[in-house]
Amino acid sequence: MKVIKNYINGQLINPVFDKHLENVDPSRGKVYSTIPDSTAEDVQLAVDAAEKAFYGWANTSKEKRSAILMKMAQLVEDRLDIFAEAESLDNGKPVSLAKAVDIPRAVSNLRFFATGILHFASESHYMESEGVNYTTRKPIGIVGCISPWNLPLYLFTWKIAPALAAGNCVIAKPSEITPMTAYMLSEICLEAGLPAGVFNIVHGLGHKVGDAMSRHPKIKAISFTGGTKTGEIISSIAAPMFKKLSLELGGKNPNIIFADCDFEDALSTTMRSSFANQGQICLCGSRIFIERPIYEKFKTAFVEKTKKSKVSFPSDPEAKLGAVVSQSHMEKILSYIQLAKEEGGTVLTGGQRVILEGEYKDGYYLQPTIIEGLSYDCRVNQEEIFGPVVTITPFDTEEEALMMANSTQFGLAATVWTTNLKKAHRVADNLQSGIVWLNSWLVRDLRTPFGGVKASGVGREGGFEALRFFTEAKNVFVKS
Repeated sequence: MKVIKNYINGQLINPVFDKHLENVDPSRGKVYSTIPDSTAEDVQLAVDAAEKAFYGWANTSKEKRSAILMKMAQLVEDRLDIFAEAESLDNGKPVSLAKAVDIPRAVSNLRFFATGILHFASESHYMESEGVNYTTRKPIGIVGCISPWNLPLYLFTWKIAPALAAGNCVIAKPSEITPMTAYMLSEICLEAGLPAGVFNIVHGLGHKVGDAMSRHPKIKAISFTGGTKTGEIISSIAAPMFKKLSLELGGKNPNIIFADCDFEDALSTTMRSSFANQGQICLCGSRIFIERPIYEKFKTAFVEKTKKSKVSFPSDPEAKLGAVVSQSHMEKILSYIQLAKEEGGTVLTGGQRVILEGEYKDGYYLQPTIIEGLSYDCRVNQEEIFGPVVTITPFDTEEEALMMANSTQFGLAATVWTTNLKKAHRVADNLQSGIVWLNSWLVRDLRTPFGGVKASGVGREGGFEALRFFTEAKNVFVKS
């Protein structure tokens, strides 16, 4: 039984009260490790360590900070197979997906911000008869980073890398459901030479650790990715304390497919955007709107391809879908499928739990599911399910498609399929969404701003947006 520990002040330690939580392998439905059940006392230890380390780290040259992050990236890349297998075991996703996406992207995050800080510049403003204004950007101090379970190391590094590059000390909380690769990264930090106290990982439950981080007066900023309800709670605590907040929250993303699309490209990409990572990506397109002239053709082909998608144990090289992350999440997804039936929907394929044989018989596997016949404003089409479940709906006009696409409280991402360039730009401009892909999906440039509108979040991550968030601007005027 692997025992995960907190990483505080450069040391791997047990929680103050020596209590632990069980960590389950979702592919087998079995406990395989324990993690700290940390409390506010553990957060305080991390804050104390960070406070002592901050002056030295903030005044470390950006070149040296960059070099340490680059070494961390190299050490993760050198252990890519080990990290990918650990991510798969912890999360339930296919090993092939973790090797191709999760771990390489984590490496890219570390490298991008390690080099980005070297090119991060501030502004000056010349006043002809008065003088010059120039702006400095300094690290905030101690910041809190709270990451989700769906892309564990990928999104963990997406937060900590810019925070550390900018000269902050970090208190980080990975999801208690998928803590393993964050724990492995703490071991990497020791080898990379990151100074003690600069980066601290406190494992545990959100209502204990996340709450303590949000309330602590010395943690000056919170960067959070997760559910909208949790984001509301964090905001209600942190906003009155005037902490900086970056909240990347839920999504209910539309995929609008016009009749003049490249049919085969739209079909194959929609398979990925529907069911990649078991549909457990905030950017997945869970509401598919298809223009009526191609609705039946697309539906038939989509259902046929979905039926052929193999659900299997994560190490199966033929697996298209692995296990969902937990038993409770599996039950939530199944409850929404039942709700869809009650709301008048028809399950075209899927909708059932998959029972594998042997050691995987108790794993949390679900068939990829397609549902039609639901109204655009029913609960299943308005609430985030976050699983391998999509709905399909025909539309007749561009205006109707936009109305249905914009009808939810969310506004994270959207996908539009058409070969008409003017229409593509027009629809993109009218979608209430922070990200729009035209004739593609999940193409990410780390330089671009990432985030949503409405209940999908506050602020933007990525590129210099992240470095701006993790620094404070100061204007200095010099008289001529």
